[in-house]
Amino acid sequence: MSIIIKPIITEKITKDGEIFNRFGFVVNKKANKIQIKNAVEAAYGVSVVEVNTMNYRADRTVKYTKSGLISGKTSAYKKAIVQVQEGETIDFYNNI
Repeated sequence: MSIIIKPIITEKITKDGEIFNRFGFVVNKKANKIQIKNAVEAAYGVSVVEVNTMNYRADRTVKYTKSGLISGKTSAYKKAIVQVQEGETIDFYNNI
């Protein structure tokens, strides 16, 4: 079971990384905070201070078009915000 699926690289997360040493990851839906902490420490070689998790539900949409109704949905996922110790950082571009 792979805990970390991919890092989140957005403007907001990048700004949090520069100011508060917080980094975002999309993680496995069944992973808990302890497993996420251990996976980040093993993958990036940093010491994790705090882990916050959020579950995002699948959104369903319906669009009315000329050809009729088109329905779609986005996938559900779990997001983890990881705060590392002061002075340490995670460089996503060298670890991809």
